[in-house]
Amino acid sequence: MPTRNQIAACTAFRALHEAGCFVIPNPWDVGTAIALHQLGFKALASTSAGLAFTHGLADSTPIEDLLAHLRAIVAATPLPVSADFQWGFANDVDGLAENVARCIATGVAGLSIEDATGDPSAPLFARDIAIERLRAARAAIDRSGVPVVLTARCEAWLVNDPDAERIALDRCVAFAAEGADCVFAPRLPADKIPAFVRAVAPTPVNVVVTGPDPLLTVARLAEVGVRRISVGATLARVAWAAFLDAARSIAETGSFEALASAVPFTTLSELFAKRD
Repeated sequence: MPTRNQIAACTAFRALHEAGCFVIPNPWDVGTAIALHQLGFKALASTSAGLAFTHGLADSTPIEDLLAHLRAIVAATPLPVSADFQWGFANDVDGLAENVARCIATGVAGLSIEDATGDPSAPLFARDIAIERLRAARAAIDRSGVPVVLTARCEAWLVNDPDAERIALDRCVAFAAEGADCVFAPRLPADKIPAFVRAVAPTPVNVVVTGPDPLLTVARLAEVGVRRISVGATLARVAWAAFLDAARSIAETGSFEALASAVPFTTLSELFAKRD
């Protein structure tokens, strides 16, 4: 059964998609979720890669680990949380629907389903199968009675399909018609974003920003109608960069000068004390 808090989070999350443009950053543990809440963000999204890195894995963790992670992130703040639910952890639609129901039960306010298979020889599900899987996710959400925001992802650019522009646009239009509340095509080139937004309108579009780009600022993306901006595993990679640089410096120089940039212990203590 959904809790009052989950329904409220879903309602707030849906409202964020109705107008304007918001940034939905991606924490990878409870501490980073709390910090992002304290910094004033209005919603959070999990990151499959960011979580995997904490387990010493490349880009995916077992579903039981992910569900436990989602429960922890949801409990950490009152913010709406959207789950990076990858391919739904099932190739068949019945298994997908069952897993979507399990994801909803963690308390999330949103979840995404992608059309990538994980098989390098056939990296995308066939169009009709991808649409069928999106329908199954939509039906599972509707049966739950929880107004979870469903994001449909087309991974054509991410898997370097030579026909990515046509595939992503065609599929995202179809996903929107089949009940997706938001669509997302990772690595959508900056110069293609305005046309993409117009083509799928009025369905909201998520754009992921993974590095500095004068065309990819909140103001510019808002101007062309993007509703939601995520950063994927990039905040996690920024943290890993600082960790690796400092550790490498110690290993190579025998000096601890790299530790000078550490966040003061009291700063973190005060940040987390605000949660109590």
